[in-house]
Amino acid sequence: LRGLICPASFGILCAISFLSWLLEQNKLSLSALVEFVKKQQQLILKKLHCEREPLEQELEEFALAYSLEDKIALIHELPPQLLALECPYPDLKASVFTEFDKLANEYWLKLQEVDQELKVISSNFEWSKEDLWVYQVVINQYPKAIRGRRTLYLDMLQKLLPHKSRQNLVAHERAWDHYHFTRSQWRVLMFNWIQAKKAFLLKAVMTLAEACAAHETEIMLANNRKKQQEICADLKEKVLQWRLQQEEAAQLEAAIAARRKEEEEEKEKFQREKEALQRAEDKEKMKKYWAEKQSKWQEMEAKDLLRLEEFKKLMAEQVIKDRERVQFRQKLLEKRLMEKKEAILKEAHEEEERKRRLDALRQQVAIVAEFDPARMMADTVASKARMGIGVEEDFFLQKPLFELHTFSAEQIISDPRIRVEIALREAGLHRTLYAQELLPKIHPPRLPRRDMASTVFKL
Repeated sequence: LRGLICPASFGILCAISFLSWLLEQNKLSLSALVEFVKKQQQLILKKLHCEREPLEQELEEFALAYSLEDKIALIHELPPQLLALECPYPDLKASVFTEFDKLANEYWLKLQEVDQELKVISSNFEWSKEDLWVYQVVINQYPKAIRGRRTLYLDMLQKLLPHKSRQNLVAHERAWDHYHFTRSQWRVLMFNWIQAKKAFLLKAVMTLAEACAAHETEIMLANNRKKQQEICADLKEKVLQWRLQQEEAAQLEAAIAARRKEEEEEKEKFQREKEALQRAEDKEKMKKYWAEKQSKWQEMEAKDLLRLEEFKKLMAEQVIKDRERVQFRQKLLEKRLMEKKEAILKEAHEEEERKRRLDALRQQVAIVAEFDPARMMADTVASKARMGIGVEEDFFLQKPLFELHTFSAEQIISDPRIRVEIALREAGLHRTLYAQELLPKIHPPRLPRRDMASTVFKL
C-alpha cells in the first residue's frame, strides 16, 4: 500500500506546485491549466493501474496460500449475524444452520476441486523463479489491445530467454493461460459464495422474522381467545339474568292483559246496551225522516210532470217552425241552382260569340301575299344591319343596354343633407367640429320606415 500511495501523492504534489508556479508567472490561460491537469491525472491513473495489477496478483496468491484449516474456518464458520438472530422455534433455527452447512459444503467441494487443479498446474511449472519473473514482466509490458501482441512477446522472450525453445515457451504459455483461467474460476467461485452467503443470510433473516411475527401472532390470538372466553362467560351470565327478568316481565304483562281484557268486556257490554237504546231511537227518527222525504219527492214529481208537459208543447211548436224553415231553404236553394244554370248558359253563349269574333279577326289578318322565292332567299333588313350593310360608319349606339332604376340628379339635390354638405365644402368647413355636429341632426326629406330602424347601437 505504501508503494501504491506514495507515487500518486508525489505526482499530485508536483502537479500542484507546478500549477502554482504557472499561475504566478501568468503565462497560461485557465483552459490550458485545466487541460494540463487532466493530462497529469490520466498519467497518474495509468501508473496506479500498472502498480495495481501486480498487487492484485500478490493478494490472490496470498489468498491461495491459505492453509486448509483457515479455508475451512472461512467457509464453514457461521456468520455472527445468523447467530445473533432470535427465533422462538429451535427446530427452525437448527434447520437454518443445517441449510447453511449444506450450502457451505457445496462451495467447499467446488473450491477443493479448483485448489487441487491449481496445485497440479503449479507443480507442472519446471521453470525457475527468475525465468517466471522475466516471463511475467515481458507479458505485462504488452497491453492486450495491441495488434500482434502474442508474436511480439514471444519474440522478446526468445531474446531474453535464449535457453528456452519456442516450443517450451508455447507450452508454458498454455500452462500459464490455464493457470490464470483456473484462478479466475476460483475468484468467480469465491464471488458466487459471497453472493450466495448474502442471499442466504437475507432469506434466513426474513424467514426468522416471519417466524417471530407468526409466534407473536399466535400469542396475540391465544390472548384474544382467552379474552373472548372471558367475555363469553360474562355475556352468558348477563343473558341468564336477562332471561329471568324477561320471564318476570312476561308474567306481569299477562296479569295486566287479563285485567285489561275484563275491563274491555265490561265496556263492550255497556256499549251494546247503549247501542240497543240508540238504535230504537234512530228507528223512530228514520221513520219520520222517510215520511218527510217521500212527501217532498211527491211534490217534486208533480212539478216535473207539469214542466214536461210544457216542454212537449214547445217542442211541437218548434217542429212546425223547423219544417217551415226547411221548406224555405229548399225553395231558396232551387232558386240559386236556376240562377247558376242561367249564368253557365250565358257564359257558354258569350264564349261562342268570342270565338265567332276571333274567327272573323283571323280572316281579316290572313296572309294574302303571293309566292316570292327571291324575296324569301334575300337578306332581311335586320340581318343587313347586323352585318353592317348599308350602315354609316359614324353610327354610335347611345341607348344603354339595361334600364337602371336609380335616383335622378334632381332627387339627389333635393335632399337637404346634400345641399348643406355642398355648402360646407364650398366654404371649406366640411371637416370642422361644427360640420360633424350639424350633419347628423339634419333629417332626410322622407323618414325611413319603422321596420328598417336598427337597435344594435342603442344597447
